[in-house]
Amino acid sequence: MTNETEIILSHWKNSVPDDRIAHLIKDATRALVRSLQNELKKYGVPFSQWSILRVLWTQDGLSQRELSSMAGIMESTTANVVRQMENKGYISRRHLGKNKRKRHVFLTLKGRKLENKLVPLAEEVNKIARKNITQKEIKLLRDCLLTMIENLGSE
Repeated sequence: MTNETEIILSHWKNSVPDDRIAHLIKDATRALVRSLQNELKKYGVPFSQWSILRVLWTQDGLSQRELSSMAGIMESTTANVVRQMENKGYISRRHLGKNKRKRHVFLTLKGRKLENKLVPLAEEVNKIARKNITQKEIKLLRDCLLTMIENLGSE
């Protein structure tokens, strides 16, 4: 266990056991992202590129704006990351239809092949994160988080 993890756990268990849930979710997310980043480094793929690849593996050909929204990344950051990915040969961008300003992002064969290498890394991180948690608890957590998203989205 890393020193950072010990500090975070001590904070939540001892200092502020009843603090706001948003902070706990943020820390859990940071731990998950950090673990996945360490695995992705082995393939030279930053987390920002992972976020975009993950979306494109399920829905190829999105506009940069749609991709930004679905990946949860600011549009300016998406433009930068997409450019880097194009330079690496993971994606290509092209115009569809008559709108010459709107470019759509498509996976190349090289980008598509990364799925078989990178998805198992994410699955392993999730497996580690779920260790000692029952399926019933996972379902409850998932349902609670989805309800929170729905509640906050309807305000």
